[in-house]
Amino acid sequence: MRPPVEVSVLIVSLLAPGVLYTINNIPALQEPLPILGLGMFILGFVLLLLRLTVSNQMKVDPLFYVFAEFSFTCMVGLTNALEQDGFISGFMGFYLKKGEPHLSTAYAVMMSYWDGIVHFILFLTIIHRMFRGKSYRSLGLLWAGSSIANQIVHIPGVVIGKYGSNIRPGFWRNVPFFLAPFWAASVLFSRPREMPVVTADKISAEQKKGLLFRPIDLLLSLMLLGAMAFSVFRGFVVLDCPLDTCFTYIYQYEPYLKDPVVFPRVMMLVYLFYAMPLMAFFTHGLRTPGCSWMLDWTIFFAGAMAQSQWCHIGASQHSRTPYTYRVPADKWWPVITLNVLLAALPALLALRCHTNPVYFMKPVPEGQTNKEKKKN
Repeated sequence: MRPPVEVSVLIVSLLAPGVLYTINNIPALQEPLPILGLGMFILGFVLLLLRLTVSNQMKVDPLFYVFAEFSFTCMVGLTNALEQDGFISGFMGFYLKKGEPHLSTAYAVMMSYWDGIVHFILFLTIIHRMFRGKSYRSLGLLWAGSSIANQIVHIPGVVIGKYGSNIRPGFWRNVPFFLAPFWAASVLFSRPREMPVVTADKISAEQKKGLLFRPIDLLLSLMLLGAMAFSVFRGFVVLDCPLDTCFTYIYQYEPYLKDPVVFPRVMMLVYLFYAMPLMAFFTHGLRTPGCSWMLDWTIFFAGAMAQSQWCHIGASQHSRTPYTYRVPADKWWPVITLNVLLAALPALLALRCHTNPVYFMKPVPEGQTNKEKKKN
């Protein structure tokens, strides 16, 4: 009798540290081009193993291969994080020298922890639900937002930052991992959303309430406006705005924003040009009834901001960040509080939308009951 698919994926993923340890002890495999070639071969072999684990299944969702393959790389990331923080040794030395040197930075270490713990748990949960016929669309969107946010900071940060002049062939293995989340997100967004059916009268009554009569939505709207202002301000800061306020902030509050690794600068620009407009749309959705797109995009955004803020907060405190770029001790509480709130706000918004989605729904015939399901 075969084990559950998620258990098979777990077993395959746990092979990653052994593979790294083996390569780290074979000098002939530690040159830049062999590292890239061997890396692609290993990923292909893992895909073959995963195909064998589901060979008895009549129909397999193509997204399974994305989630399962990424599960293997999650263990690579966790191995890297543990080695950089001194918990283990003898696994990643060759890859840091000849593959991706930037993986030793504080940002990459925090990114690796997120991959190895949060993403890995998400993948196993999604795969478990997938093969039991349960919905995993929301979990998939949460991962897609997190992964895309990771990649659009990670890859540009390497190219334009201090490691841009030392890009090795191994770096280009990131290309499929950059493209796959976008494809997965497009597939998930295109699939129908399951929602409880609510009578037209109840929907109409809820949607007639103004923002002032929905205190939670009013508070979330005000917090979104504050987050938008904060994102614009920090965007100006990393663009070297000459205002005294910007100068004071980057030198006395968040000097990490000028770290030459450039990851924090890229992140603030992503917030300015992508996160800020999304938050503007969310404020519109909170005051305009029937915006059903809020139910998907708030989950996607919550994943993106949670991953980004984890890496940003963690890296700004990490020992691998030079002391001069860490948050000053006397400014620690206000800076960390603001950044934690920025991470929590999208999660609270997504939670509000999904615990009580009536305001965002479209009217349905009165004859349907709350126990029925409809595709929206």
